[in-house]
Amino acid sequence: MDEKRLNALRHQVILAERERLTIDGVLNVESFDDREISLETDLGGLIIQGEDLHIKELNLEKANLLVTGFIKSLEYTGESLSKRGKGLLERLFR
Repeated sequence: MDEKRLNALRHQVILAERERLTIDGVLNVESFDDREISLETDLGGLIIQGEDLHIKELNLEKANLLVTGFIKSLEYTGESLSKRGKGLLERLFR
């Protein structure tokens, strides 16, 4: 992996005043609405919950995201969100 890509994948979360959230290391946004944003980071799935959430900036080439709104919680799932949705049999027979 080249140096530029390695730097892009460094994971960092900055929450200011529970109203402005900046995340580095974002690989993909799985789903979003004004109450929940589900995304993939280089360290696994991340679910952001809150009120009046808006994705102000998303740059997948630089792997960063800016969210505004009232942030209530950040929850790491520890695994890919797409893998989490698969059934037990599907995971066993990969």
